[in-house]
Amino acid sequence: MPQPPDGLLARTLAAITPVGDTFTPLAAARQNSLTKPPGSLGMLERLGSQVCRIQRTVTPSVARKTVLVFAADHGVAREGVSAYPPEVTPQMVLNFLSGGAAINVLARHAGARVVVVDMGVDHDFPADTKGLTIRKVRRGTDTITRGPAMSRAEAVTAVEAGIEVAAAAIADGAELLATGDMGIGNTTPSAAITACLTGRAPDRVTGRGTGLDDAGLAAKVKAVERAFAANIPDPTDPLGVLAALGGFEIGAICGAMLGAAALRVPVVVDGFISGAGALLAAALNPDAAGYMIAGHRSVEPGHQVQLDHLGLAPVLTLDMRLGEGSGAVLAMHVVEAAVRVINEMATFAEAGVSGR
Repeated sequence: MPQPPDGLLARTLAAITPVGDTFTPLAAARQNSLTKPPGSLGMLERLGSQVCRIQRTVTPSVARKTVLVFAADHGVAREGVSAYPPEVTPQMVLNFLSGGAAINVLARHAGARVVVVDMGVDHDFPADTKGLTIRKVRRGTDTITRGPAMSRAEAVTAVEAGIEVAAAAIADGAELLATGDMGIGNTTPSAAITACLTGRAPDRVTGRGTGLDDAGLAAKVKAVERAFAANIPDPTDPLGVLAALGGFEIGAICGAMLGAAALRVPVVVDGFISGAGALLAAALNPDAAGYMIAGHRSVEPGHQVQLDHLGLAPVLTLDMRLGEGSGAVLAMHVVEAAVRVINEMATFAEAGVSGR
């Protein structure tokens, strides 16, 4: 029998309520009063209404934006499941901190703040490293093909760190969050989590990640299958699934989504790794999915499986598979546009335009 969560995680789960259903007709009435045929702005209308329901207002705001980039290493990365070596994880963290990565460029374009969090990088950054939040559980997970990635206590620690990082960003003024990741090898645990929680076969949800060839992809599928055999994860126990198959950054992404939902802040989900965190968050509390916006659809085959399971429609489809929060930050432009329509577009009455 899985042990129920307690402490911060339990309080956060209890604080998550369904998005404000009472605002559904109010948001619809506002949309239908604007100078356009009802539904003519498509997803912009749906996104604007969703933000209204989340924030429980018909004058929402998402002007202050933050992307949370969680980083960690994975024992399974030493088993040939990635085209890049594990040493790239700390190197890319330093690239984030110096402002040179794709997420930095795209976040500057979106006017979003970047928060980089070390959840379990196999490198000891100095405690005073400028711009880095250190919440390291330990220096990388164990190899999931041989046993669990982490202990259950470590899984809870990772999730609660994500809750606290999200809460701090919101306390600092963030009105719209996005999740991102960095961790060489992390599409393998993400595939394993996805297969477990959606019931799909490993070969249906495992992709090429950073660019594996056919032989590498076959080895990666085998690694996911071996992880299942070594751990026999129980899909009804999300924390157990995270402990068996996951990564510290995936747990933190899960926590950030739960923390955002508890504080009624929308969160834009990035690609496949963030999708794995989203699956875990929704498994812990199904109401959390109502606070999620799918930023884009990754080319990873398991990402569409995740979106279907969560009932989310991607804002963008740009053939991306980078991670870092890149697709989510691009989608922030569309979310902000949707909110601007709600707030700034004239009504039929204001404009003196005849209705239907």
